[in-house]
Amino acid sequence: MSERLQSGDVAPAFTLSDADGTEVSLADHKGRKVIVYFYPAALTPGCTKQACDFTDNLELLTGAGYDVIGISPDQPEKLAKFRDKESLKVTLLADPDKQVLESYAAFGEKKNYGKTYMGVIRSTIVVDEEGKVERALYNVRATGHVAKIIKDLGI
Repeated sequence: MSERLQSGDVAPAFTLSDADGTEVSLADHKGRKVIVYFYPAALTPGCTKQACDFTDNLELLTGAGYDVIGISPDQPEKLAKFRDKESLKVTLLADPDKQVLESYAAFGEKKNYGKTYMGVIRSTIVVDEEGKVERALYNVRATGHVAKIIKDLGI
């Protein structure tokens, strides 16, 4: 597992397919701030709540200069179903081989009900206009997280 990112680190570059199979790169967003959030699985209750919260606040975030990208290990087809079912407006990217998840330290050992297993660590990384990590938040909660980010960023 990669070391957790810290403020000031260069955000790992990535290019992944979105829900329509179009390639999207972090470099495409240079000059804008980007909120990259990692979530375990599309079409699950917590991940749906989080994606809907980001969609509900997308105008506010983009108006403040932030683009929002959600990344999960799901295939693009599942992301398309998730986007369409929930009317999501955020960019959803597929990382089925988990390389980007691992490079951002958003995949690793988790504990649940006394069991230890490997999985997606719900995380949010705010990347500045220059591609550096502004803040890195790990083990975040699905509910209330977007409101906390907005408050912390002073939006």
